[in-house]
Amino acid sequence: MKKFTVKKITTAITVCAGLIFSCAANAESSVWKVSKNNDVVYVGGTIHILPVSEFPLPAEFTDVYKMVDAIVLETELPDQTDTNFQAQMMQKMSYANGKKLTDVLSKRTYQQLSEYMAGFGANLNDLSGFKPGFITTMMAMMEAQRSNISGEGVDAYFNQLAVKDNKGIEYLETITFQLEMLSNMGLGNEEAFMKSNLSQMKDFKSIFTQLIKAWRIGDESALADIVITPMQEDPQTLKLLLSDRNKNWLPKIEEMFTDNDKEFVLVGAGHLVGDNSVLALLEKRGYKVEKFK
Repeated sequence: MKKFTVKKITTAITVCAGLIFSCAANAESSVWKVSKNNDVVYVGGTIHILPVSEFPLPAEFTDVYKMVDAIVLETELPDQTDTNFQAQMMQKMSYANGKKLTDVLSKRTYQQLSEYMAGFGANLNDLSGFKPGFITTMMAMMEAQRSNISGEGVDAYFNQLAVKDNKGIEYLETITFQLEMLSNMGLGNEEAFMKSNLSQMKDFKSIFTQLIKAWRIGDESALADIVITPMQEDPQTLKLLLSDRNKNWLPKIEEMFTDNDKEFVLVGAGHLVGDNSVLALLEKRGYKVEKFK
């Protein structure tokens, strides 16, 4: 089994939950201009894992990046050599007091999961002390590698670019918050959560390919169908990963309209579609939202 670094694990959250091509020059993309009076904040939907073949990014992304003073990411991307963070992640992702997946999954589902992991050379018994959020993230990473569609993604690309260009980098959440979120995925609903993820992994490559295609051209309807619709069957996860976070981000984004810098907010594409998206919430607050062209 291939090694999974801290960076890959933490940037895979949206992919595992959302399950989770070239375009014409005049096509739209997943970049929006949000304005109120003369104040503007740019918002871009990202894919957290993106194959190298999908670069260069749509021109709208790089055009906006050149215009802004700072980028705003969901959270800081941890250094994979940070041993303190690795220890914190392992602690958060593990059950306490000897609890294991065998205590929360039926024998049939545990066996199916065991057979699935064995297909990648992994022994589930060695991983049974980890919580469902960690296991499903590993599943997404393994599928991405098997399908040759893994990569660091849009967030990491702009993070590296901003460091190189000495542009500001701000964050909507702490790493600790994201670890807590990932550790809580599926808790109390482990059986249904794991069965759903096992089912979705069968079509991982097809779904992920559709996701990338819809993201590149800014097809909001397709993005909602791919990301939001399946998650509606699991309201707990939808609330944890998307709805609550969108609401939490709103005041932080609104503050950006009152400062002197121009920001480019980059968050997972699933946060920007649907009735409770970041963009929908901003529109309800009186902001003008339009595609950037």
